[in-house]
Amino acid sequence: MTFIKGVFTILKETTWPSHKQRWKDFFSVMEYTIFFTIVIFIFDQLLSIGILDLLNRF
Repeated sequence: MTFIKGVFTILKETTWPSHKQRWKDFFSVMEYTIFFTIVIFIFDQLLSIGILDLLNRF
């Protein structure tokens, strides 16, 4: 039972972000996600064009 009590003690002592900070963090995560999705998409397109060009040469 001391384990469960310890868990609740840690949860009470934890400082949680405010509502405004949660939204700021959410938008930061979305910005990074969109950025890396675009980078991966461009890299994939360049790679597929390169492979198709190689296949068309033979």
